[in-house]
Amino acid sequence: MPRQPASKQSIEVVEPIGMRILLRKDQDKKVTKVVIHLPDKMEIPTLTGRVVAISTQIDRDEDYPIKQYDRVLFNPKHGVPVDFEGDNRLFVIPVEDVVAVFRKEE
Repeated sequence: MPRQPASKQSIEVVEPIGMRILLRKDQDKKVTKVVIHLPDKMEIPTLTGRVVAISTQIDRDEDYPIKQYDRVLFNPKHGVPVDFEGDNRLFVIPVEDVVAVFRKEE
């Protein structure tokens, strides 16, 4: 069996299918805005993240104004963790679980 040259290695990607998006969850906050350190036992769930990829179905649907790299607020209840990175902050979630998109006013 011929061996592929090192320069042509394939890269594995995660592409969501159906009405789903792939997002990277933001880091959990251990310090509040007024600099109160929270104990490790008191976790505040992070419900924000950055969109890494969207399915082609969502990309074509004008009812969902979600684009790659958008920062979103989401409900993590139906999120499926993707064991793709060491920190395991990637999740595939149904687009219905995205409750808001952060936008800057111009």
